[in-house]
Amino acid sequence: MATNFRTSSSLLQLRSSFCFSPSLSSSKLRLSKSKRLNFVQHRLVIKNSSGFDEDCSFDGFSVKPNKLFMQEAIGAEYGEGFETFRLDGPLKVDVDFLNDRLQEGFLKRIRYAMKPDEAYGLIFSWDDVVANTGALKLNAWKQLALEEGKDIPPEADAQKLMLYASADHVLHKVRILRWETIESEVDRLKSRLSQIYYDNLPKLRKPMEGLEEWLDAVSTAHIPCAVVSSLDRRNMVDALERIGLKKYFQAIISEEDGMESIAHRFLSAAVKLDRKPSKCVVFEDDPRGITAAHNCTMMAVALIGSHP
Repeated sequence: MATNFRTSSSLLQLRSSFCFSPSLSSSKLRLSKSKRLNFVQHRLVIKNSSGFDEDCSFDGFSVKPNKLFMQEAIGAEYGEGFETFRLDGPLKVDVDFLNDRLQEGFLKRIRYAMKPDEAYGLIFSWDDVVANTGALKLNAWKQLALEEGKDIPPEADAQKLMLYASADHVLHKVRILRWETIESEVDRLKSRLSQIYYDNLPKLRKPMEGLEEWLDAVSTAHIPCAVVSSLDRRNMVDALERIGLKKYFQAIISEEDGMESIAHRFLSAAVKLDRKPSKCVVFEDDPRGITAAHNCTMMAVALIGSHP
């Protein structure tokens, strides 16, 4: 009894003045803030609407995400969501709105009564849940240190800081790293750090232990899955194909979705999976991600690993 999961089918059928634009997919959901209304910061929005190349380039200019070594806000502290666009203007999409509007229709309610597992959607964090990216990040810092003639302190606290704090925060912790980094060099170092990470990403060849078997089981039960990452979509898809998991994910939330907090990414995943946030389960190894899931009324499975 195979099920064809379609992205946001219920959402696209909303009646009255709350109908979304037919062109809505979560890849086009965007936060609208006046401070972001300039070409450089909105290049990803423009790319989606004006046909940039699939490799995220325009006139030879490569668009790379800058959130790999940033500490994103948790988000949705009071159930707030984000704004998306429709033909007659912006529309506020918050947690209550999605829980209300992504209700199951009559036929779905009957189906879910017979197959209750199918009513749920599973959301997996990419970092250290789907793949061991912690090693990639730490190696990126070590290579950067080697290039700059610096040292990485052996202390566990320093290495943990490099894995889970923002690059800005790390580079300013000169007492821990013993790096004398001047302010004018910070942007260059952050850019190089991200480039090293991307250069080493193809070395990632296998998923976390036991994940493929678990995904195969939930796929057999026809439970849709999403993966959430700050990578750009092309690199995200390539990485999933290399580790053999792309076929298990019905939705991919990447940098192009434009979400500005962890919770926003989870809500975007719920829309793409066509599941209410309260019917989604997040798999996460970071306490901040667990908090974001709960702020979205989602359930969460906390993996003991990076934060024992």
